[in-house]
Amino acid sequence: MKKLVLTLSAFLIIISLNAQSLEDIIGKYTVANKLDKITSFKSLKITGKVSVMGMDMPVEVWMKSPNKIKTVTTMNGQATVQAFDGEKGYIINAMMGSTEPVEMTPDQVSQIQNNNVFRNALAEYLKKGQLTLNGEEDVNGKPAYKIKAALEGGLNATLFIDKNSFLVVKQIADVNQGGMKISVETYPSDYKDNNGIILPMKNTVSMSGMEMVTSYSKVEVDIPIDDSVFKLK
Repeated sequence: MKKLVLTLSAFLIIISLNAQSLEDIIGKYTVANKLDKITSFKSLKITGKVSVMGMDMPVEVWMKSPNKIKTVTTMNGQATVQAFDGEKGYIINAMMGSTEPVEMTPDQVSQIQNNNVFRNALAEYLKKGQLTLNGEEDVNGKPAYKIKAALEGGLNATLFIDKNSFLVVKQIADVNQGGMKISVETYPSDYKDNNGIILPMKNTVSMSGMEMVTSYSKVEVDIPIDDSVFKLK
């Protein structure tokens, strides 16, 4: 009985240490990305390009605190648009020949909100008990914390946070595409402090055997953005 009590005590200590370690990691991640000061900013516009299969497509991203977001990717003069106006999300998929906005599913809204700079998603997931620390793993030869996030709709994501910089250096996430669950692997890099907002200026994405690179060339902070920008319907 005494041995059982000691074993149980040791087990509880391990659980406690693991929880404290996870909180500490997310705390340092929050500070490293300056997310503890993000509420002092109101808006953000990012300009760049998406490179895929030998083509470069212009991309623009607008964000307005706390949750409005819009992305526009242009190919051959046709724009694919995703937007969330604070209440509803809509998408115009020019690549599928669509010119009319279609309301996003809850999963699509969740996915676009994960890109919202004004949201500390990991801190939210931690409070809800949706994060698990799964040890460490090297990413590009450097040790990183491996953290699993249980997302909405039964989806999962695994984030790798560099042990030295506390920046995300790799992410493996499930996404719904056309009703199918697919795995997307992302490598954020070239982090830059843009007047107080930390962003990876390059994201390399592998999905279904295809590689896509998004690189940003211009970041504008706290510029006037009217709410109408985010309304597609």
